[in-house]
Amino acid sequence: MARYKLIGPITQLLPMTNLPLKGAIRDDQLTVIKNAGILIKGENIHAISTFSDLIKTAKELNAEVVELQSSFVCLPGFIDAHTHICFSGSRANDYAMRNAGKSYLEIAKSGGGIWDTVTQTRKADQLELSLCIAKRANHLLKNGITTVEVKSGYGLSIKEELKMLHAIREANHNVESDLIPTCLAAHMLPKDFDGDHTDYLEELMTTLLPILKIENLTNRVDAFVEQSAFSTKNIYPYIQKAVDMGFDITIHADQFTTGGSEIAVKMNAVSADHLEASTDAEIKMLAASDVIAVALPGASLGLGCNFTPARKILDAGGALAIASDWNPGSAPMGDLLLQACILGTFQKLSNAEILAAITYRAAAALRLSNCGTTTPETLADFSFFATDHYNEILYHQGKMTPSIVWKRGELVYRK
Repeated sequence: MARYKLIGPITQLLPMTNLPLKGAIRDDQLTVIKNAGILIKGENIHAISTFSDLIKTAKELNAEVVELQSSFVCLPGFIDAHTHICFSGSRANDYAMRNAGKSYLEIAKSGGGIWDTVTQTRKADQLELSLCIAKRANHLLKNGITTVEVKSGYGLSIKEELKMLHAIREANHNVESDLIPTCLAAHMLPKDFDGDHTDYLEELMTTLLPILKIENLTNRVDAFVEQSAFSTKNIYPYIQKAVDMGFDITIHADQFTTGGSEIAVKMNAVSADHLEASTDAEIKMLAASDVIAVALPGASLGLGCNFTPARKILDAGGALAIASDWNPGSAPMGDLLLQACILGTFQKLSNAEILAAITYRAAAALRLSNCGTTTPETLADFSFFATDHYNEILYHQGKMTPSIVWKRGELVYRK
């Protein structure tokens, strides 16, 4: 029988409920419960209310009472909806060359770029990759991120992509956080593939996608739609096949040139991620759809390019999530809260919009209904920040990290 636990009193609890999925959000729309309590049953939240109201219920249920002795703000566990933390090696040399003025092509010709990571990741065995993922996921957990999307995409062959996805599954069994796998085999045309883009995608369709279904390795398929990767023309049959097989679709879209967001909308993708190059036309199209726009400010910081037009997306009525894009090349920082704060500063996002983008709107980008809010029947995933007002968290721009993190009803981190 599931055990009950009551936690409180909490100075401020933000359940992130009764808020829209799409469009702008004012700070005064946030619900803030003062002197709150969270009653947990097993892995899930049973009730939220004031601590004093829940004490009687807790006694009737013989619940364990975890009484807090100082001021805390409670937020739902953060969700990083776009990462590439399954990789081996470093691209520090790429970063130095890029800042010294070298172009992407020059870096690639010197042995850098995505193919460098592919080479290093292929050399690593499944256990090594699993340990790397776990180490990075545990780092994120200490920053309040309790759910992490993890992509393949540095294998770029049937064998190596499967190795990555098995490593993600293995890591998921060995970490407290929930890892959501995504197949990004359509990341770029492998240099060692004997054929063109169409041939490679055909191999993925006929060989890899069926194995993903049989082994239940992921229900998500991603593709990088860009001039340096796959065109809208040659990617379309691959995405259509994935849709026909029942996969959820996400697209690396409009990072340097437009076109990807159009594919995302046309194929009813769950999300379109990046969007730094999106114009008013793409923004209007996304806002009129059910596609979640995912901003990746870490890539903008790593590459020194424009931020996703987040303010315009929200004002047009779009749904905006924010993710870290943690990867060894363009976004090596892996600090979601810091990046979200920086994006908020440059795009003039309200605190409510920032918090929504890394909680329930990020959950929507992964089609998760059991996290992103602190409400009854959702997972008991939440973090406590040692402050008496939620504004302080974003004001410190990522420097204020959680003091306590709970995952699935268990205390998993304390400073």
